[in-house]
Amino acid sequence: MSGHNKWANIKHRKAAQDAKRSKIFTKLIRELTVAAKEGGDDPEANPRLRTAIEKAKDANMPKDKIEAAIKKGAGGTDADSYVEIMYEGYGPAGVAIIMRALTDNKNRTAQEVRHILSKNGGSLAESGAVAWNFERKAMITVPKEEVADLDEFMMEALDAGAEDVIEDETIQVIAAPEDMVQVRDTLKDKGFTVKASLTYIPKNTVKIAGSDAEKMLKLIDALEDSDDIQEVFANFEIDDEEMERLAQKM
Repeated sequence: MSGHNKWANIKHRKAAQDAKRSKIFTKLIRELTVAAKEGGDDPEANPRLRTAIEKAKDANMPKDKIEAAIKKGAGGTDADSYVEIMYEGYGPAGVAIIMRALTDNKNRTAQEVRHILSKNGGSLAESGAVAWNFERKAMITVPKEEVADLDEFMMEALDAGAEDVIEDETIQVIAAPEDMVQVRDTLKDKGFTVKASLTYIPKNTVKIAGSDAEKMLKLIDALEDSDDIQEVFANFEIDDEEMERLAQKM
């Protein structure tokens, strides 16, 4: 999903995120609340909560909001109303899409997802239709400027339990979900600035360009703009030259 990652980075460089901060906070609060409800309020013993806290801090969420969301989840109040649902679908050019939602109204969210997909050249698929093409993995990112010798860094990451290292706009360390904490903490102890999250990595990708690429990026934006959708994963690629052209156009 390198095309999607590059698009996110371009958008981040081109515009401040203040306009969407409220929406981002809403999603982060849900994630913090559900994570604390499922695994407890101790981030050291709850990897999902620890990751959610890191994301909240990266988004500059105030500490009191983070603590209030965790307290709410651990107390089992509003957290009881949220359920996690995975939706699967197709985008333009047959791109496979997985959408992770946290919702208090399954019917509303299903209708919204179906509407967004159909409006932007996609369609909702049955469970299992595209999930086979994705693998659940941990991704730990490190700034490129901190890695002086990529080969040496790769050996350190593999020794820590990583499966692969990819050089993109950041250095991406791929690991099994159960090894995320070990790999992240080992690299952090070695002095690297790390960010870790669970993701879905496609086994194969579809290369898109032109109108298909433009429609796909608009679809991703629309899905990510939904309050209920926490994450979107897709198996498309767009080359750098085409991505820059689209960034200027859109």
